Amino acid sequence: MPLYYPPVGFHFRVEVLGLTPNDSDLRFSEVSGLSVELGTEEVAEGGENRFTQKFPTRAKYPELVLKRGLLLNSEITGWIRSCVEDLTIQPKSVDVTLLNEEHQPLLTWHLVGAYPTKWAASDLNATNNAVMVETLQLFYQYFTFDRS
Repeated sequence: MPLYYPPVGFHFRVEVLGLTPNDSDLRFSEVSGLSVELGTEEVAEGGENRFTQKFPTRAKYPELVLKRGLLLNSEITGWIRSCVEDLTIQPKSVDVTLLNEEHQPLLTWHLVGAYPTKWAASDLNATNNAVMVETLQLFYQYFTFDRS
């Protein structure tokens, strides 16, 4: 039986569905916000002082944060500008796909109803030898994930 090795976390792609991206639009250096937390509500039970009941309420998802080198010609940046500058909010689905060593999908998080809430550029600093990084923040309603 071969040994199991967990997949590496640095081989992935991000795709905003409904946009026609160039190859650079799929490449990000960092993705965070792929988590879910089940909310709960505590209810004190009458006559029982040793504990409280805890009931599930709804799932909570943090905003997705994407980082990459600044792109000048990007379909994703155009979508963000349309949403933020023109207030033409067009929610899109976003796929974050973990890839294996043959560049084949291992696991895909499918984010539903995503739209941008923030765009930021790294600081300009003449004494720093660094690439200009843009940070994109997206709200989304929920995600599902598929194993390939």
